[in-house]
Amino acid sequence: MAEKTTHRWKFLTNHAQVLACIAHDPGVLLREISERVGITERAAHRIVTELTDGGYITRERNGRRNHYTIQSGLPLPDRLGRVQRISDLLSILIGTSDELPDKPASPAAENGKAGG
Repeated sequence: MAEKTTHRWKFLTNHAQVLACIAHDPGVLLREISERVGITERAAHRIVTELTDGGYITRERNGRRNHYTIQSGLPLPDRLGRVQRISDLLSILIGTSDELPDKPASPAAENGKAGG
């Protein structure tokens, strides 16, 4: 009877987990991202750079730290999720997207009303 089962696969990519870390704490350090996601600091830096280059986040330097802003109105980059927005994913991952400043005028709420 194994008490702890480890899987070799994950439901969320490292990119999604990094995005969730940033959504939870926009001033998060790369070291903290790497610890939370379980990747190296170098990998965390690469993913943050890819998210920035893709337009999904912006970073602003505040002294020795970065402050990240998520562009939550963008569509997800995969084929199945293109109809969904980053804000929809984040509302699932962190519970709410109310505090995300770049959220469009509530398309998820409109979809919920249209179905009811």
